[in-house]
Amino acid sequence: MRMRKEKLLWNVLLGTSVYLLDSLRARLAEGAEDLTDRARDTYGEASRRVSRASNVIRGEDHSGLSTAAALLIGVGVGVGVGMLLAPASGEETRGTISNKVQEFGGRMRDKFSEGQAPSTGTYGT
Repeated sequence: MRMRKEKLLWNVLLGTSVYLLDSLRARLAEGAEDLTDRARDTYGEASRRVSRASNVIRGEDHSGLSTAAALLIGVGVGVGVGMLLAPASGEETRGTISNKVQEFGGRMRDKFSEGQAPSTGTYGT
């Protein structure tokens, strides 16, 4: 009787493991297909980027942003992130920015007013 129970237990365990391995095999096959598709897509994207970069380096790609525009966008994003992460409150930050802009404007007005000589009506004298 004991042998029969052990044999029955072994049959149940063996049947369960075969069932689990079969379902795992099906999942692995689907996962391998997904992985293959993802690798193909990644390779295609990398190839496209390398091709575009080589065209830009050669000067053949004029559809991208100019360096100056990219710099301005980068500065704008940097200022925005800096304002979001600033340790001061929003009101203090706005006040500081406003003061700096007014100071800069004042310096520019002074600089341009110093550079202009009074008009005498004669050229070069």
